[in-house]
Amino acid sequence: MRPITLLLLAATAVATAGAQSAPPHDLLVRGGTVLDGSGRPRFAADVWVRGGHIAAVGAQAGASAKDTLDARGLFVAPGFVNLHSHAEPWGLPTAENMLSQGVTTEILNADGGGPLDIAAQLRTLQEAGLAVNAGAAIGFNAVWQSVVGRSDRRATAEEIGRMQQLVTDNLAAGAFAVSSGLDYKPGYFATEDEVVQVVSPARVWRTNFSNHDRLRPELEFSAREGVRETMRIGERAGLSPVITHMKVSGRERGEADVILGEMAALTRRGVYTAADVYPYLSGMTGLGALIIPGWAQDGGVEATRARFADPALRARIIAEGDATIAARFTGADGILVLDPGKPTRRLTEFMAEFGTDSPTAAIVKILETAMPAAILGFGDERDLRKLLQFPTSVVSCDCGATARPTGHPRNAGTFPRVLGRYVREQGVLTWEEAVRKMSGLPATIAGLVDRGYVAAGMAADLAVFDSATIMDHATYEQPELRSTGVRHVVVNGTVALRDGAATGARGGRALHRGSWMPTRPQDAVSAARSLRVSGSVVPVTGGAPTHRLAVSLAQAAGRRDATGTLTVADLATGVAWTGVTYGVVQRMGGWASVTGTVRRPGEAALRAFTLTVEEADPHVAGTPRTATLEVAGLPRVRGVVR
Repeated sequence: MRPITLLLLAATAVATAGAQSAPPHDLLVRGGTVLDGSGRPRFAADVWVRGGHIAAVGAQAGASAKDTLDARGLFVAPGFVNLHSHAEPWGLPTAENMLSQGVTTEILNADGGGPLDIAAQLRTLQEAGLAVNAGAAIGFNAVWQSVVGRSDRRATAEEIGRMQQLVTDNLAAGAFAVSSGLDYKPGYFATEDEVVQVVSPARVWRTNFSNHDRLRPELEFSAREGVRETMRIGERAGLSPVITHMKVSGRERGEADVILGEMAALTRRGVYTAADVYPYLSGMTGLGALIIPGWAQDGGVEATRARFADPALRARIIAEGDATIAARFTGADGILVLDPGKPTRRLTEFMAEFGTDSPTAAIVKILETAMPAAILGFGDERDLRKLLQFPTSVVSCDCGATARPTGHPRNAGTFPRVLGRYVREQGVLTWEEAVRKMSGLPATIAGLVDRGYVAAGMAADLAVFDSATIMDHATYEQPELRSTGVRHVVVNGTVALRDGAATGARGGRALHRGSWMPTRPQDAVSAARSLRVSGSVVPVTGGAPTHRLAVSLAQAAGRRDATGTLTVADLATGVAWTGVTYGVVQRMGGWASVTGTVRRPGEAALRAFTLTVEEADPHVAGTPRTATLEVAGLPRVRGVVR
């Protein structure tokens, strides 16, 4: 922020107010070793929680708490953020499969799916109760299908405009991103230019475009080309491309370095590029979704089955499907058919039963009367290790909260599998780096400003786990076996998992993204940061000033928190709030944010705050400097700083 002389406010009364006895904190997480989500080295500290937020990290002389979680001998981390979630509405009120993995936040509507009214979706979820936090993306595929339908045709200019409006309206309603699954029909039918046109209005929202890459037969099902298309769309539309459940598949197995090098090069050119990865070499989707050719799926299920009934078309579908399996998957023996109520069987068993040596012939016969899911083998362990190590890859499970069997071990094991197998056993990642990829990094990609770190003022989402025992146990044969090692989980200050058992608490919140919450690179721990601003705050709609703001904060390189001063004066009441503890300063160009705690005269208790300052706000006429301040229990303050 450009340096401005610090506005001096009369706030000495605030300092003396703390002399009275402070009320107890709500929760103390005692004696743990903190991995704070930034990637910095671990450190020993208590974590104090009040009002759903972290009040302090470290010793607090004379402080007490109503409840205590014993973290001695354990790691204390930020609650994990599942950036790519297929959570089910009926699973979110309990979310035991996610809590047992340490997950506290899920971003829904992955792969382009979900409803077209994000505000209504989040409202319904909150009313039903949430064991974890839930945000949502607006899905490109859902938008395309609602306007263009399921047929392979070009969109008209009027239809493009309607789809752009749906994207814009939902971002304004709090959507965190534009998600897409261009490998799935009917999104598959949209041209690259059409996708760019539809999602380009999201540019001003400074969000991301997450995409299940489109692998096309005319490009020999190249994973490299699929990633390149996602990157081109992001760059052309002005969004950060996120390669979703990234993999190097088929004939290109072993070529992770090539794809990762291109992603790193795009970031160096100024287009921040990221990925999410899960630690398995098989995915799960509809049995025919990625194998039956796109032209055969034009028009939906009944149209596809009508083509199955035509001998000539059936033969063509089988030939092209077999070519697809050979090009992008690990063969028929790596395909498991998951039909609810029936035992899981390998596709090769169906081939023997049907008397065919063609895997697609067996698939077509199955799809004539059923639409089961399938496990599809695709990858190589060497590539997976490199994907996990890539600096801007996050760990996500391609799963979500559920209360029913799902068929894939990722639903119960993803995060503990990374920590147990790839950190403790193999040393592919350090503990610090793995936790960063599960918390601080996905939080910044999503645009969250008050989650992802163990720091003062952050929402009290915490995962406490045992590094010696954390491990997944789910397999493809027994995919519902719960992981072990996650001891306690706290969601917005509420204990959701205690001693490994879900408490039944519904402390989760529906999360909405504001225009001041951009997708951004995570700050390097070696970078020094500061936030300095002072002036009057005028509502963005105009009028008289409502507050006066004075901030002078700095975070030295390698330091885990900021130091300095912060004062906010409410001009209507004359009350001046003064900063007491500070968390992490986050920076991106002319944008900065910080969390911490404040106190006002006569009030002993601390209140958490989040402050975001923009030098040139693209959502306010004239792009002035703006400030957005949220203090726990008070209305949000958002205005132009003059």
